[in-house]
Amino acid sequence: MKKIEIKDLLKYQFPENLQYNEKGDLLAFQVAYSDEKKNSYRRDVHLIKNGRDIQLTSTLNASIVLWLDDAHMILRRNTEETQPDTTDLYIIDVNGGEAQKWITLPFGMSEMKKVSSNRMIVSASIDYKDPDAYKDTEEEKKKKADEKKKDADYQIVDEVPYWMNGAGFIDHQRMALFDVTIEPLAIKRITPASFDTDSFIVDDTKVYYTGNARTRRMSLYNKLYSYDTVKKEKTCLYGKSDRSIGNLYVMDGKLYCQETDMQAYGVNETGTLAVFQHGTFQEICKPEYSLYNSAAGDTLLGGGKEAEVIDHRRITIATIEDHNEIVSLDADMHAEKIYSAQGIVSCLACNGKKIAFIKEDWDHLGEVYEIDLKGKNEKKLTCLNDENIKSRYIARPKKINYTSQSEKLHGWVLLPEGFNAKKKYPAVLDVHGGPRAVYTEAFFHEMQVWAAKGYVVLFTNIRGSDGRGDEFADIRDQYGSVDFQDLMDFTDAVLKKYPNIDPKKLCETGGSYGGFMTNWIIGHTDRFCAAASQRSIANWVSMSFISDIGLYFGPDQCGASGLFGEKNTKKLWEHSPLAYADKAKTPTLFIHSDEDHRCPLPEGMQMMQALAERNIETRMVIFHGENHELSRSGKPLHRIKRLEEITNWFDIHTK
Repeated sequence: MKKIEIKDLLKYQFPENLQYNEKGDLLAFQVAYSDEKKNSYRRDVHLIKNGRDIQLTSTLNASIVLWLDDAHMILRRNTEETQPDTTDLYIIDVNGGEAQKWITLPFGMSEMKKVSSNRMIVSASIDYKDPDAYKDTEEEKKKKADEKKKDADYQIVDEVPYWMNGAGFIDHQRMALFDVTIEPLAIKRITPASFDTDSFIVDDTKVYYTGNARTRRMSLYNKLYSYDTVKKEKTCLYGKSDRSIGNLYVMDGKLYCQETDMQAYGVNETGTLAVFQHGTFQEICKPEYSLYNSAAGDTLLGGGKEAEVIDHRRITIATIEDHNEIVSLDADMHAEKIYSAQGIVSCLACNGKKIAFIKEDWDHLGEVYEIDLKGKNEKKLTCLNDENIKSRYIARPKKINYTSQSEKLHGWVLLPEGFNAKKKYPAVLDVHGGPRAVYTEAFFHEMQVWAAKGYVVLFTNIRGSDGRGDEFADIRDQYGSVDFQDLMDFTDAVLKKYPNIDPKKLCETGGSYGGFMTNWIIGHTDRFCAAASQRSIANWVSMSFISDIGLYFGPDQCGASGLFGEKNTKKLWEHSPLAYADKAKTPTLFIHSDEDHRCPLPEGMQMMQALAERNIETRMVIFHGENHELSRSGKPLHRIKRLEEITNWFDIHTK
């Protein structure tokens, strides 16, 4: 059979953003695909009509915003004519005709939600020191643009975080809410200048939103507000700064959310499901699992809702152990499993009779599926990638159960085509990020590439992973201990099961938390012949002071009470791979992006330089203009270069 190749990534199509119209007879979604010449992605809009996949656009390069009515959609597109700090929105009749310019918003829109066909609530980033810039005349805009050009060689910051992964420098930026009337166009800012909106929902004429007015430093806690679109009045519903509030939704006239004070399990703690009544949160229950998709993958660009309210129930994606499920929650938060996928469910939509979702399993890339509300009568609605994997050898994950430190765990191996027990094979251990994420049995491009090249690929969900509750996921102050041991015990279990894996040709890689673990591994064992550390953490002290999440994530994960003082510094340093770099012997490749503000470039540079100083074979590849998402949604040619570098590194050291 044909082999999966690195450049197959250019052929894959990525469905996103499922939305039924109000009547429920049309399902819209967009399909992203690589534009090799421009080294970017383009997007077309598709419809499912009468069970058939119909491509609605082919030249627009547009994304779906929302359905305006049963026959018209609002699309967002950027063209050469789109002015800076504006958003061009188009309207298209799904029954035929070209997309027409609808409105241009005088700011960069983040989200738009409908109150009525002529009224929208929009979130957009503003400069809180110039919050009404959207009202500027063309002359005023030009004057300000000219002033900015004078300071183009400078970046001044006085807040933290001053940058955010994927957004660049965010100093003085706030996410504001706007009340937008379409015809005639009228815009009113709802939130105060310094207010930073976290999330918002629209329920009939009411808007519910969370956030904080902030200066200097961002808070992990937020407050709850409402806005009446009829009276145009704002109300603070909950004004205490003692919890993180999110996942808002209204069901049967009641406002629900998930909220946590983060005291029991730190910043990664699962929020308790609660209903907000009489000025307080009436807690109902704490979910045993995450009510979202936390599965790791590299062939779903993402985008789209993960939950909807329908028929007095909340339909949501959940991550349970090593896969995704679709579950239904009633008013008492009793969960009923509707559908289970041995793979990834990335988004969903409901129309009162059916649930549509995007699924990826071991031998299929992302496609759109549909089931009834009981989870029955599954139907595959698209064949976007069938030709891309036709007649290809796809290694099916083979489950391996093992025990580590009295904990029953499992992982998988991918075997090369024609695997022969009498032949010796090299292997790659792949560690996921997070650490609160999970591997599933879904198709994983990089792993299939390595299996196609003759490697046995190993992957597992160790302690710290999602899917098994907060206690299992909580490895605060244990980084590099229980998790490291789990990985070594898994590797031993695989070698015992497959003794023809050459123990002298074991490779290892991982990104983000997996990059931390790669850096840790090379300082604590020399059993691997080569390693590839991606978007990593080397030094928790430096990471905590430069990462966009560092001020809270570093101390929290390392079991420190804060950032200052000898005791806290000692905690951060003892969990830092850099502290053990003097023991490293493994040839190590480092992959980093210069706009990664989550695990910033200096983290990889410190570790690479430490190895070079000791004359350990090392190499570093820095991707310009990429961020923390390089491996998942980076520019297509950059993703290919990344995988080529890692694969070549392993090939060199296993030959």
